[in-house]
Amino acid sequence: MVKMEIKQQLGTTPLFYSQLLEQCKIAAPSGHGVSFVQKKVKGRVYSYLQSRLGNQQTQHYVGATSPETQKGIELEKQLWKNAEPDIEKRQKLVALLQAGGAFVVNRNEARVFELLERWGGFLVGGVLVGSYAFNLYQNVLGIHWQTQTDSQIKVIDNSCLIKIGFYNQDVNLKEALLKSGMGMFKISALKRKESLTTFFMRGQELKVNILTPKFSEPPDKPIFLKSLNVSATPVPFLEFLLEEVQPAVVVTNTGTLVNIPVPARYALYKLVLSQSREPGEEFKSKTDIAEAEQLLSVLIEKRQGDIQLALEAAKSRTAQFYELLVKGISLLPLNLQERLNNC
Repeated sequence: MVKMEIKQQLGTTPLFYSQLLEQCKIAAPSGHGVSFVQKKVKGRVYSYLQSRLGNQQTQHYVGATSPETQKGIELEKQLWKNAEPDIEKRQKLVALLQAGGAFVVNRNEARVFELLERWGGFLVGGVLVGSYAFNLYQNVLGIHWQTQTDSQIKVIDNSCLIKIGFYNQDVNLKEALLKSGMGMFKISALKRKESLTTFFMRGQELKVNILTPKFSEPPDKPIFLKSLNVSATPVPFLEFLLEEVQPAVVVTNTGTLVNIPVPARYALYKLVLSQSREPGEEFKSKTDIAEAEQLLSVLIEKRQGDIQLALEAAKSRTAQFYELLVKGISLLPLNLQERLNNC
């Protein structure tokens, strides 16, 4: 099994993270990497919102140039200007977090999360899962996984794959953005990749996989989420993660607000997942157990009540879910098993 070392984040780093989280709950739309351009086609002028990712640019249709369209563009630019003081505060906190050794994403990852935020997916209930969620728990809990573990998990769980879970429900991305104060125009951030449910960010290796709970028997066909205009991979037991979530911040240029599962549920879900992997995925199963052990070892000291609530929720699931969980728990170190049994 992959062994991982837990270290506490130093000094005031957890405090700075809490401050950034509160700042990011206030809408602060940024014009970073975004601009408006016009095109003349057959004598008519059309406006586009242009977004940049690395060296690549993508244009999103706004409308035929008119007083109404121009008014919307000016309102958008005013939102950017009004947000400048808040953006400056966030940038200072991000710099302090980087200096304090918090988990941060790289430049390209940061830009992808910014575009996903502007797409509106997290505003309408999207939940970040997978390795990115696991690494974000470091800042949430004020800890740090050792570097070796981070690299191992990236190899196993494919850290270039951003996984976002959604319920199949009616939502309105544009309205959500307007109500949040994030902007007047939605950016269609997702471009088709190699499957119906996997998308890529133009010019980047980063991919986005859309997931949704699986409530029916095979075949495992993609489920079309009409409100989001995307297809999603149905995943067994995913609803256990989506039922209870909390806000978190991806430490990007100015901080990006996302949703993640509460840590205790993520840990138990990983134990279930470890026992439901396909043959040939033994190493992934070991990594699932290692992640669960990491989180539970921290939570048993800091948030034992969270574990109790997650275990109670797990007992109310199907018999299959709970049986897989019990098998997963049996593979944890004996001292941790005993402490869990006493929860």
